Amino acid sequence: MTALPRTPSFRLDGRRALVTGAGRGIGLAMATALAEAGAAVTLVARSAGEIEAAAAAIGNGAVAATLDVSDLDAVAAFFTAREPFHVLVNNAGTNRPKPMWDVTEADYDAVLDLNLKAAFFVAQACARRMIETGTQGSLIHMGSQMGHVGGPNRSLYCASKWALEGMNKSFALDLATHGIRSNTIAPTFIETPLTQPMFADPAFKASVLSKIKLGRIGRVEDLMGAVLFLASDASALMTGTSLVVDGGWTAE
Repeated sequence: MTALPRTPSFRLDGRRALVTGAGRGIGLAMATALAEAGAAVTLVARSAGEIEAAAAAIGNGAVAATLDVSDLDAVAAFFTAREPFHVLVNNAGTNRPKPMWDVTEADYDAVLDLNLKAAFFVAQACARRMIETGTQGSLIHMGSQMGHVGGPNRSLYCASKWALEGMNKSFALDLATHGIRSNTIAPTFIETPLTQPMFADPAFKASVLSKIKLGRIGRVEDLMGAVLFLASDASALMTGTSLVVDGGWTAE
């Protein structure tokens, strides 16, 4: 009888996972997927009400923790006070779409400080705790197709997401010897409470659909398998790369 290889498990039983920006949309979907796979999930956001309701809805031991990820002292204290996480989903982010000539310094600071600076130091604090305890695991950063291409009115968002891709590759090299992987998920436009108002503009929606070759706007469910894959042993040899979930946008 030929010995057959065994498919690596997508289960996350016994692992602790943290999702930032977890109260709604993509973050909530990420937390749900990880909890369904058996992880003990901590949902993080600035305001308590939304994530407490989300954690209660998810069940499976999910808990809520209030944290402003742009407060670097609070971020450091948060990780120091907790058991190390095996999985981090660096999801908190923002966007201020406008032509580059209208961008203000305040716009720049708002987008880059959250999408890049906060993501860096959340990952750093998480990784430090993992290293000091010998905990191996997976850092997953929510990028974007706009970290692989450009887009009109997206100069700040593209700048932050392209930078995130470079940051991710460097993290992967620094952390590999500690058994910690780092990857990004790069989605196309996903219908969430944040993006729904954009799609009320028929011209904007048509322009987006003309780029998505599979012919529809993304749903949060389209990303749930991706995060589970990158969090689990199924992706054990993947680090420093990007899982692009864009319906064919970047294929051209």
